[in-house]
Amino acid sequence: MNKKDIANVRKQFKLNNRYMNIREIFNVYIKKESGEIYHQVSQPFQMLEQEAQELFLTNFKKVLTGSLDAKLFELKFRRDVEDSTQMILYNGLRADSEEWMESMLRIVQKMFAHAVYEFDTVVTFIRGEYQKATRKRDLESEEGGDDEVYSNEFTLCSLNKTDQPKKALLFDYIEKEFKSNNAVDPIINLTAPLTGFMFPAFNDNAADVNHILYYGGKANQPDTMFIEEVLHCEDIITAIEEKDSFEQIVKLVAGEEVATNVISNVYEEIDKMVQESIENEESEPPKLDSRDIERILEVSGVEDVDTAKVEHAFKSVVYDVNHEIKASSVIPKSIKINTKIADVSIHPKELKNVKYITYEGKRCLLLEVDEDVVVEGFRLPNMSNHQ
Repeated sequence: MNKKDIANVRKQFKLNNRYMNIREIFNVYIKKESGEIYHQVSQPFQMLEQEAQELFLTNFKKVLTGSLDAKLFELKFRRDVEDSTQMILYNGLRADSEEWMESMLRIVQKMFAHAVYEFDTVVTFIRGEYQKATRKRDLESEEGGDDEVYSNEFTLCSLNKTDQPKKALLFDYIEKEFKSNNAVDPIINLTAPLTGFMFPAFNDNAADVNHILYYGGKANQPDTMFIEEVLHCEDIITAIEEKDSFEQIVKLVAGEEVATNVISNVYEEIDKMVQESIENEESEPPKLDSRDIERILEVSGVEDVDTAKVEHAFKSVVYDVNHEIKASSVIPKSIKINTKIADVSIHPKELKNVKYITYEGKRCLLLEVDEDVVVEGFRLPNMSNHQ
């Protein structure tokens, strides 16, 4: 799934939306440490109070929020797995309520077979139907819109922790007196899911039952146990790991010392690939193999680039020769320059305006700017005008 696919699904999680029909919700309360089920309940989603619906809808949107390959990962199911989660989820899409609950409980058992939490948790499953109009409605012909829609069944899961209520002082409006809060009921934290997933994945408005969208609660820290033992999916590489791999390959080819304008050129070339992919509405994001990296380094001004050198560097860093690095993972949002005196954060495109020079026998960082420099409200004088 790309960002557009995910955003299209996420924005449908709102009250009374004809394009999102959540048929039922199944909540399972699990005790800490023992991993035993304390309570379970399934009911039609529309039977919940409106306030509860809104809280859950926010929770479901959280499971679909985050950067790709950092918090959200499209995972591929492994083949030939006994008691496959893929088949449990697939069969559960159209099973009756009783069978669906039993299927989801099998997944809960997998979740807590190896994981131990220091707090009670709640696992929430929903299943329903997501629709999207195939095209916008034509006001003249009155065709399109709801006349023709893409329709897909789905299951979404979120795992949430519970918090103990904090002691507080309350004011009783009726009795007009201050009272201590004696609440003992645990609070289900729906604002920050620990993990979750949606099955199936959607690509170009079609369901892809061979993939699942996984959500990790912390950026670039996917739960490998959950991915392997619960979902039965193949290993993944995070965006940070992809970026580190690319940087190592460049260092092996270009050396440790690289001019700032060359680094800037490299990121500009990669950004062009990403932008062209977006403009052409390509379903697959651009990826880099050794030949792509060779071309990028050559046009960016790296000296002595040859095919054998790049291939050797690629294979020594990326052990799978068939692996391709996602271009979007390589481009940093900002580049940080760290010194003992100051830390500077700059956009990759502006890196060419930074020079590392020796001035009057001292090492200096030269930052070219085209406007006045203001520090704490004071405009700095141009030293060349005071010589």
